[in-house]
Amino acid sequence: MRNILSVILLAVFSWTFSSLVMASGGGVHLDHAPGDLTDKESLKRGAQAFADNCLSCHAADYMRYNRIGRDLGWTDLEVTEKLINTRGADGEKTKVGELMKVAMNNDYANVAFGAKIPGLTVIARAKGADWLYTYLRTFYLDDSRPTGMNNLVFADVGMPHVLWEKQGLQKAIFRTEEGTDGNKKHIFEKMEIVEAGTMSSEEYDAYVGDLVNFLVYMGEPVQLERKSLGIKVLIFLFVFAIVAYMLKKEYWKDVH
Repeated sequence: MRNILSVILLAVFSWTFSSLVMASGGGVHLDHAPGDLTDKESLKRGAQAFADNCLSCHAADYMRYNRIGRDLGWTDLEVTEKLINTRGADGEKTKVGELMKVAMNNDYANVAFGAKIPGLTVIARAKGADWLYTYLRTFYLDDSRPTGMNNLVFADVGMPHVLWEKQGLQKAIFRTEEGTDGNKKHIFEKMEIVEAGTMSSEEYDAYVGDLVNFLVYMGEPVQLERKSLGIKVLIFLFVFAIVAYMLKKEYWKDVH
């Protein structure tokens, strides 16, 4: 009985601890990502946003197009029309059953961006949904950077702000404070729009929310099934613990 309860408590503790770790953002406040993996329309919009804005540089090496279509309710033809905008390294049109790769190789990426372009299949599991949601909304103007942009949660980021036309251009307002050690610190206060984008602030937040929702799905397509199965297993263990305890009492009732 004690061992079974220990296993249940350990599972709950591990889930809580991992959630807290994923929510941390290196001292920068992270906004909550409005994701819902049961919302297939949001996932569809996010998939198209990913294909339109991310897939030209970032691959999703462990995901196939037709898997997305099957999970989201698209036919192979719809997947081809909505998601496949790329060609392989051989110049041939990407097929619906292939992995989500890109033509850009590491040599070109190193020359163009100074680093290898990371794949995004499991980026949501590595960084967390809140981190991604905040990251994609906190690019700001910075003349000291090669791209002219910096980011609040990823300082000195090398990636350009590919969604700037939708969000617009914004500048970060900081205030200077002196710490207890006598050193001056720049504390972020707010963002100010310098040039409006094609979307309002609310529309852009919703657009990024759908994109992040899709990235969360892509990092673990069976997440909903895993959580459902996990709850069933915990319920079974709890019921089994009661039965095992009652059986133990029955076996040992005459032992003094």
